[in-house]
Amino acid sequence: MNNELETLSTDLGCRLTDAGLILTTAESCTGGWIAKCVTDVAGSSAWFDRGLVVYSNAAKHELLGVATETLDLHGAVSEAVVQEMALGALRNGNAQVSVAVSGIAGPGGGSVDKPVGTLCFGFALPGQLVTETLHFDGNRDAIRWQSVAHALRRLIGLLDHVR
Repeated sequence: MNNELETLSTDLGCRLTDAGLILTTAESCTGGWIAKCVTDVAGSSAWFDRGLVVYSNAAKHELLGVATETLDLHGAVSEAVVQEMALGALRNGNAQVSVAVSGIAGPGGGSVDKPVGTLCFGFALPGQLVTETLHFDGNRDAIRWQSVAHALRRLIGLLDHVR
């Protein structure tokens, strides 16, 4: 694993352990990369419950309960969808913290409104539900790597505000 992703994953695990919280992931374009990073950390079973890869809209709906109306109205790459993904991941697991990611890593699939590199993130933590849309540059692998690093960094920052 990349040293930065390893450091971030280890730090995240320490913060989750200190807070007594468990993590779950719901990933689309990152294909389980966040879950892979956190499970590369020895002892992560103490603070990581499960990871769901929900690449298709059908999987988002069937496994996480994302409303077909939300998918139809906003598209899979939207803050509305990642919010429902993050909450669905919590409903389906034994965790109190979740991260959801959906985006367009390329090289195709982008549009004028949602170009390649558009990523939506959803974070659900006790007392917090945060969504955001970011744009990353580079090839498919670079965009996905930046997305994983951002998700780990953002979770660490959000955990600073959990009481």
